[in-house]
Amino acid sequence: MGTLYVVATPIGNLEDITLRALRVLREVRLIAAEDTRTARKLLARYEIATPTTSYFEHNEAVKAPKLLRELAQGDVALISEAGMPGLSDPGYDLIRGAIEAGYPVVAIPGASAITTALAVSGLPAGQFLFLGFLPRRQKERRELLQSVAEVPWTLVFFEAPHRILDSLADAEAILGDRQAAAARELTKLHEETMRATLSELRARLAGGDTRGEFTLVVAGAARGAPEPWPRERVLAALRLALERGVAAKEAAREVAGAAGWKTREVYDLYSELKRNA
Repeated sequence: MGTLYVVATPIGNLEDITLRALRVLREVRLIAAEDTRTARKLLARYEIATPTTSYFEHNEAVKAPKLLRELAQGDVALISEAGMPGLSDPGYDLIRGAIEAGYPVVAIPGASAITTALAVSGLPAGQFLFLGFLPRRQKERRELLQSVAEVPWTLVFFEAPHRILDSLADAEAILGDRQAAAARELTKLHEETMRATLSELRARLAGGDTRGEFTLVVAGAARGAPEPWPRERVLAALRLALERGVAAKEAAREVAGAAGWKTREVYDLYSELKRNA
């Protein structure tokens, strides 16, 4: 019976890999890689000749059973394009399947954009909530941000360069103009970490270069008596309540209670929405 090794690989700099990871990648009979091209660069750098096979988001359902059969013959290593498999990367189906089939599953720790960004953000890292990639659509993105708006822990999420400005705008509207850090190209040649409020980060990126994969770290909700919600957040919550089928007056009361607004003020926003529609 083989062991499934879940191996963390570098998030940028190829030197950020452990001696244990290199040994395991040499010794297993097969490496399942999210991106075989990226894997080949890493393996060539360390003269590792282990056979590889692709295992990515769109073939997970098909490849996981095949890889479980490979495990019956010996050890298999699972790697993602960067970082730890299963964290906003493929791997869950195979890991879950291996556990259910009774195969040992062993993690080989290493580089992580999550902890790297937290460490240099200047924000509290004792308790944090990782959100993965924010949804592509604004409605779903705002719903997710709304659901964590009162969480006092630091928030961490990934974002693609072509959506970073929209996500910063939504985060500011829903969470308020909190302190944050935007880290991009971590451990690579053009690594950069910007620390400012959400609005300042958006203004800085809007006037410059948005290239690179981003890890955003955002301060949690302030403890103690909550501040009244900003207008954009109240509007977003009101729209969500109305979309759930809540009557206008009840939606106004519900949102007002959570937002620190008067019911009449929220109902006035509803009237404004109705006029604009």
